[in-house]
Amino acid sequence: MKRLGVLLLCGVASVGSMRVQRPVQSVPDWQKAAGGAMTFEVASIREDKGEFKSPSFALSSDDWFRETNGRFHADFALPTYIEFAYKIWLSGEEEKAMLANLPGWVKTDRFDIEATAPLHATKDQYRLMMQALLADRFGLKIHFEQKEAPVLAMVLVKPGKPGPRLIPHAQGQACDEKPKPETYPIECYGYFARPSKDGMALFGSRATSMDLVGKFVGSLGGSSEEIGRRVVDQTGLTGLWDFTLEGPPPMQTSPPDVASTGPTVLEAVQEQLGIKLKPTRAMVSVIVADHIERPTEN
Repeated sequence: MKRLGVLLLCGVASVGSMRVQRPVQSVPDWQKAAGGAMTFEVASIREDKGEFKSPSFALSSDDWFRETNGRFHADFALPTYIEFAYKIWLSGEEEKAMLANLPGWVKTDRFDIEATAPLHATKDQYRLMMQALLADRFGLKIHFEQKEAPVLAMVLVKPGKPGPRLIPHAQGQACDEKPKPETYPIECYGYFARPSKDGMALFGSRATSMDLVGKFVGSLGGSSEEIGRRVVDQTGLTGLWDFTLEGPPPMQTSPPDVASTGPTVLEAVQEQLGIKLKPTRAMVSVIVADHIERPTEN
């Protein structure tokens, strides 16, 4: 799975029947806190037609991060870099909308990026450096708009009662404790996946928000073409949560000769997390790609 820790829909607020579309100029709080703008000290980009190479850390929209001593490496197609740079997690429909007006190579061609960053840079600061690299080397120009769009709202099947695999973080293992053998995932703040029985995958996160759970569900459903739309949180659950979810693996990582026999994404989310998805409409912040081109020479 390219990110567990890719028109793009971001922050969401419920509305009535209003239909407006306007530019959005505000800078996200995370971007302000990270310093507003940063660049890699040195960066090399080349198209990679060979075997995929794992990144130096997960290019995900969560906050899990491992110090790399200023070294950055990744080997993805551009949607992953764009999502990482702007801290977005796409559903299937969102990725299709973004790619609709872009050249086909944007989705298919992988680019190996090797770069040097300031020591002790944070994950959000690496996002700022990626924004600068995409603009400088790929000529990426984007803007954000507010518009009304169809979404799926997460609501509890039983009001006030989460499912058996969704528990308040305070009732689980503390992040600073040595993980117990049964603890999954072993680290907090990220989204992880591993193979499970019968061709399924086991997903999980600890100390996460319900807003991020919604983005995760939307991206997972999009990979199986079962959900597609952006998923927003209307569960009423606050604070940090731990969960595990056993469901269909992402399409891009499923072995072609293994057929899963377990629940669908929707069934797994409802049975294990106690959450159902309700169609609705909401005002969303949309990132629009105005221009992109193949990278300049190193």
